[in-house]
Amino acid sequence: MCGRYATTRTAPDLSALFAAFDETDEQLAPDYNLAPTDPAPIVRIDEAAQRRVLSVARWGLVPSWAESPKVGARMINARAETVATAKAFARAFAGKRCLIPADGWFEWVEKKPFYMTLPEGFAFAGLWTQNRFGLSCSIVTMEAAGQLKQVHHRMPLLVEPDRWQEWLTAPADPALLAPAAAGYLASIEIRPVGAAIGNVRNDGPSLIARLGESVEQESLF
Repeated sequence: MCGRYATTRTAPDLSALFAAFDETDEQLAPDYNLAPTDPAPIVRIDEAAQRRVLSVARWGLVPSWAESPKVGARMINARAETVATAKAFARAFAGKRCLIPADGWFEWVEKKPFYMTLPEGFAFAGLWTQNRFGLSCSIVTMEAAGQLKQVHHRMPLLVEPDRWQEWLTAPADPALLAPAAAGYLASIEIRPVGAAIGNVRNDGPSLIARLGESVEQESLF
């Protein structure tokens, strides 16, 4: 499950990091509390120009057969176990995969919020589509691995930099859905944060500030 995350890098920074042409047209703003249906940065392949582009998409993939964009609110995540066959996601997995830049994501354990982060941030595995409702995306999730099992039984599929191009352009294959390396997962900080993140109207750096405790100091369960 991934229902809330932070993405705060500027469009120029993301464009440089992912070697992507910036087509956001100043629509991208830092968001420390990005929630379903909010605008989110994605890196995808422009099929006409055959190059990476940085775009802004609505979080919650809206399939072409949907009668309303409201459907997307139920499709913020695509399970790795079924993404290749699910009606809503199979076509996107076959040819419209994207990277979703994030500084970190949030989960709650017994009503206590935690923020999973790395200094360099993450690229979530994503899917995108574009139709009469505009550009929309979903985050691919997988069964939690390593220390992240302490927080939730699901987590985003994380794409390490040396796999970015493969995720974006390789033929659809189950191997694309392999988890990140164990060492990479072990390096992720699990940071306790304040309760203010629970209100989607709240925003700002204070939402990701560490509380005076750590995962090592306090048992999660």
